[in-house]
Amino acid sequence: MQNQRKNNRDSNLLGSQPVGKLLAKYAVPSVVSMVVMALYNIVDQIFIAKGVGYIGNGATTAAFPLVTVSLALALLIGNGAAAFISLELGRGHADKAQRTLGNAVLLLSCSGLLLTTVVFLFMEPLLRMLGATEAIMPHAVDYVTYIAMGFPFVIVSTGIANIIRADGSPRYSMVVNLAGALLNTVLDPIFIFTFNMGVKGAAIATAFSQVVSFSLGILYILKQAHYVRFSLPNLRPDAAIIRKVVSLGSASFITQISFTIVNVVLNNSLTYYGAQSPYGAEIALSGLGIVMKINSIFINVILGIAVGAQPLLGYNYGAGYYDRVRSIYKTEVAATFFMSVLANLLFVLRPEIPVTIFRDQNPVFNEFAVMATRTFLCCVFSAGIQIPSANYFQAVGKPVISMMLNMSRQLLILVPCILILPHFFGLKGILYAMPVTDILAMLLALAFILRELHHLRHPEEALLPQAGEPDAIG
Repeated sequence: MQNQRKNNRDSNLLGSQPVGKLLAKYAVPSVVSMVVMALYNIVDQIFIAKGVGYIGNGATTAAFPLVTVSLALALLIGNGAAAFISLELGRGHADKAQRTLGNAVLLLSCSGLLLTTVVFLFMEPLLRMLGATEAIMPHAVDYVTYIAMGFPFVIVSTGIANIIRADGSPRYSMVVNLAGALLNTVLDPIFIFTFNMGVKGAAIATAFSQVVSFSLGILYILKQAHYVRFSLPNLRPDAAIIRKVVSLGSASFITQISFTIVNVVLNNSLTYYGAQSPYGAEIALSGLGIVMKINSIFINVILGIAVGAQPLLGYNYGAGYYDRVRSIYKTEVAATFFMSVLANLLFVLRPEIPVTIFRDQNPVFNEFAVMATRTFLCCVFSAGIQIPSANYFQAVGKPVISMMLNMSRQLLILVPCILILPHFFGLKGILYAMPVTDILAMLLALAFILRELHHLRHPEEALLPQAGEPDAIG
């Protein structure tokens, strides 16, 4: 076994190249890819703000949880498959990694078609549940009608992009996402302004761009893959592989679904308490929607670094190189914490800078957006520790801990804060919910990751693995 692991290390650069160089190689394209994913919706938001106004932005805010569900399905399967492929390549099981790719493609395709069908069958009830007011509803229906058509393509392309990264091609993974985002940026103003199609035009541009990303991802797994190439026989469902993929991807899925639940609670709370404030329901909903989009750019930078580190962590953990695992994690956290502190300073000291790109002609809207950015995002430095720590446990095959950390942040802390604090502080209570959550989630993540780092230094003291997790350290 040790000779096999040594041969794996010699044949795969993930086990031998300097940690800093490897992390830069994987993290930079991953950051670009993750930011591009955030920009799909944000570019729509910017152009809609100019062409339709804050009512149009309210429509995209109400629809955003549906987009999050599509991303949740893509990450459930894509991240799960990528983590399992990295672990199996580290263990020298190339055939199993190949079968994992085939099963992932099957699951991604079926989940995309299922989501589109559900959205079309229950569109208006879903949008009402997500906080769409009567003024916003017509725009939201226009937007979701075409966005939903693109769900199968975005789910497959996003999932495959994660697998491509695990296959050793982080730059191509970046290209898959970047091509669609650039095309979306070009098409948005054409459909919104030239064709005068409003939010409908933004949705059509996005869906068409996602088809391009889908095509590039399929081309890679058919023709250009290094270690795991697609073949039709591998589409045959393998129950053991599917269980493992779902288990490893469950943390990402729970994170996104939790985010969707948070959005539902948040949207409805904003319209309720916003109607009782000087700002009104629509400005509260649209304004915090802008803040969430600004935050999504920052979060995706941190996630990009963490996701870029996943193949490195997974391969070296699977191969038994625990010193390298510690070094990768520490280097990763140094980068994410530095970026988080910079973002925190921007949001607190100069919040008007990020808000400017969404500026509306209504001065009350602009006033609320600036105030909400400064308050809601005043403790984002904590994400530099919490996010890479939760992703670490997913990468090394411990999805239960990863899922627990992410669920605690979204469901067990943030949702209660959103529901409780407005009773004392009104609309501002919703804004106070996020900094309280950020600090508590960071402290919880620290408690688990410090214990894990100790076990990596002293593997003989490691506990037995949890159900569904890999063998104990050592």
